[in-house]
Amino acid sequence: MQMRFDGLLGFPGGFVDRRYWSLEDGLNRVLGLGLGCVRLTEADYLCSHLTEGPHRVVAHFYARQLTLEELHTIEISAVHSRDHGMEVMGMVRVPLYTQKDRMGGLPNFLANSFVGTAKFQLLFALKILNMVPEEKLAEAVAATQKPKKAAIDHSGGA
Repeated sequence: MQMRFDGLLGFPGGFVDRRYWSLEDGLNRVLGLGLGCVRLTEADYLCSHLTEGPHRVVAHFYARQLTLEELHTIEISAVHSRDHGMEVMGMVRVPLYTQKDRMGGLPNFLANSFVGTAKFQLLFALKILNMVPEEKLAEAVAATQKPKKAAIDHSGGA
């Protein structure tokens, strides 16, 4: 995932003008600007989501399995992209584990703020691609929904 300029987590991508590009051609053009070395095809398509509101957007979600070497190459390319430091602050790896305290790792990561449908897309991909066992994924999501304990005011003031 990427840390965006606005402090939200999201996936690499951008807008595609369907008058000039197929979804995959447009996506690869945008990814080429930001990541440089990955090409997605129709076979990598997972799902689409409609974002409601004043600016309706259809987010098409693609995923592809990479080798560790390919991931390293993408991470290095991303630092040298034209958007790095302006639109994108950096790549972020999603922790696919939960620590013994039941909060560290994926649960804490899911407590971050995500843009649009990115959190739903992440959870969908983790489930459908069997990257995290379904019961562990449910536990991580539940851990982020527990109410936080109220801070105790020890100042003695009113």
